[in-house]
Amino acid sequence: MRNYESLYIIHPEVVGDELTAKVEKFREVLTDQAAEIHKLDNWGVRKLAYPIKKVERGNYVQTLFRAEPEVIAEFERRLRLDEQILRFLTVRLEDDFPAVVEAAPAGVEAEAFAAEEDIDSEDDDSFEEEE
Repeated sequence: MRNYESLYIIHPEVVGDELTAKVEKFREVLTDQAAEIHKLDNWGVRKLAYPIKKVERGNYVQTLFRAEPEVIAEFERRLRLDEQILRFLTVRLEDDFPAVVEAAPAGVEAEAFAAEEDIDSEDDDSFEEEE
């Protein structure tokens, strides 16, 4: 099995439950063919670099998955047939998937930063005393 990354852009008028159903539909296309989904990430609505079909915004969805090469043909065929998909791109990754780093909550980062500041200020005071 090989590692792949697929990014597709859904029309911005597709929102809410309809958007969730669309993403779930393409996830099922992969899982029905024994693909292992590593990460499914909805980036939300973003401005396109240039208009596509007179549309200037789109909802970006990224999928990292492991599958046999035959799966890609069926997955891209389904993307091509859906009129609400503006563009898609699937690439094969040479290496393993990049490590997923979970973001720490903002409060935890602020506390850690404050604790480091206290430690640094104590070190600075002791350094001045030695001189």
